[in-house]
Amino acid sequence: MKIGVIGSSDCNAEEGRLAREVGRLISEQGHILVCGGLGGVMEEVSRGAFEGGGITIGILPGESTDSANEYLKIAVPTGMGVMRNALVVRSSDVLIAIGGWYGTLSEIALALNMGKAVVGLGTWKCSINDKKAEIIRVDSPEDAVEKALKAAGSSS
Repeated sequence: MKIGVIGSSDCNAEEGRLAREVGRLISEQGHILVCGGLGGVMEEVSRGAFEGGGITIGILPGESTDSANEYLKIAVPTGMGVMRNALVVRSSDVLIAIGGWYGTLSEIALALNMGKAVVGLGTWKCSINDKKAEIIRVDSPEDAVEKALKAAGSSS
């Protein structure tokens, strides 16, 4: 299964710790990590998956691999800037959002619009006119990966 992890390119220490653990759990269970390939949450989740021996794929915004974090096994330059967020989402079976800012919010919206499950670990809470976005809220990396796998299995 391809598990997308989305989050800010500038994360705090706790978000980094959570991301690294999520990456490790993804690889230990034999799944593929998909992310945006840059720093912050993307680098820490890649590091965890890489150190766990997993496959790490980064969908990069630029036209070269120069900005790719060092833990990617496969770096895909797109030249699409933030529009590459749609490719991160489309390439994933399920997504885990950790922290994040507007780029993460856009990926959450794209995922939900595409009918993909989103698991949230310390990320956006979204609602409009009393209608809440269906983000599966979790409190730990273990729960995030478990709920992501369950959600992806039930939607496949």
